[in-house]
Amino acid sequence: MSFFARLKEDLDAARSHDPAARGSFENFFAYSGLHAIWAHRVTHKLWQNPALRFPARLISQLARFLTGIEIHPGATIGRRFFIDHGMGVVIGETAEIGEDVMIYHGVTLGGRSLAKVKRHPTIGDRVTIGAGAKVLGPITIGADSAIGANAVVVKNAPPESIITGIPATWRHRDAKSETKPAVDPAEYYIEYRI
Repeated sequence: MSFFARLKEDLDAARSHDPAARGSFENFFAYSGLHAIWAHRVTHKLWQNPALRFPARLISQLARFLTGIEIHPGATIGRRFFIDHGMGVVIGETAEIGEDVMIYHGVTLGGRSLAKVKRHPTIGDRVTIGAGAKVLGPITIGADSAIGANAVVVKNAPPESIITGIPATWRHRDAKSETKPAVDPAEYYIEYRI
């Protein structure tokens, strides 16, 4: 895929995911989520060469300063990924993100270990992650799932799941027959366990 075709695909993804998007020209200049993704593509390419990892980290830190979004150069991100609003998003080094994924501000794809192993989540295709959600550890979130705002996810979830709560639990999502929102506000409860 050519550079310009990929750029157009990213701009189209922004317009399809964000009803406030008014046009590609404005999105190109004003959407920090797009800028962070474009910077990540450069840094990820550099990261593949061990001799260029230091410049990759420097560029990623500059992108973090400019956008408020921190994406480690080692993270693997699929096509048509969109970050809406973006401020406070953190994506760790061994995170893997599928295609057509959308995340909101304040999301963390983080680790729970200091070992140099796969320690960040794997997110399937077409997953939506709500604002403030924390997805932690080397877990897998199946394709076509939705994670509610502020959920703390520390366990695997199968495809077509709705994942909510602290700690998060999942239920099956029947996207074809559901008439209510993917994540019902009534599901935002906090369960404290001692």
